[in-house]
Amino acid sequence: MEAVTAMKPLIRVAAISGSLRKGSFNTGLLRAAMELTKESVPGMQIEHIDISPLPLINTDLESNGTYPPVVEAFRQKILEADSILFASPEYNFSVSAPLKNAIDWASRSPNVWADKPAAIISTGGGFGGGRSQYHLRQIGVFLDLHFINKPEFTLNAFQPPQKFDAEGNLIDEVARERIKQVLVSLQAFTLRLQGK
Repeated sequence: MEAVTAMKPLIRVAAISGSLRKGSFNTGLLRAAMELTKESVPGMQIEHIDISPLPLINTDLESNGTYPPVVEAFRQKILEADSILFASPEYNFSVSAPLKNAIDWASRSPNVWADKPAAIISTGGGFGGGRSQYHLRQIGVFLDLHFINKPEFTLNAFQPPQKFDAEGNLIDEVARERIKQVLVSLQAFTLRLQGK
C-alpha cells in the first residue's frame, strides 16, 4: 500500500484566503489543510498565497500586456498550481473584496484560472460562509474553474464546542476530518482532470 501511495503524482495546490485579518479563522482552515496534507494526504502540497500585497485592480497599472511585479508573481503562482483551494469568508452574503480583487487580477488576459480544479472551505457565523461559496462558484463558471461538488465544507465558528484557538488555529477534530475529505476529493478530481 505504501508503494502505491508513493507513486501518486504530486498535486500542487495554491491556497488563497479571502480574509486578511491576522487571526483569520479562514486562514486557520488553510493552515489545517496544509498540516493535513503532511500528516495524512500524501501526494498533495499546499502553498498559501498571500493576497494582501495586491493593489486594487486598476487597468491603468497594466502596461504593454504586463502587470505590476506583485501581480505578475501572484498570477505565476496560480498558473503553476495544479489546483486551487479557496478559504472564503462571507461578507454581505458574498465573497470578500480582497478575494474578488485577487480573482480579478488573475482573470486578466490570459486568464490563469482556466481549467483548474478547485475547492472551497469557509467558516464564519450563521451559515459558516456558505453564501460566499455559492457566489464563488458562479464566478468560477466565467473563469473556467472546475469546483468539486462534494463534500461541501462550511463551519459555524461560534457554535460550541470551540473550533479555533486564540491564534485562529483550527482545533476541532471533526472539522479537521471534514477538511481532509475535501482534500482527498480535490486530489482525486485533479488527477481525473489531468487524465492520471
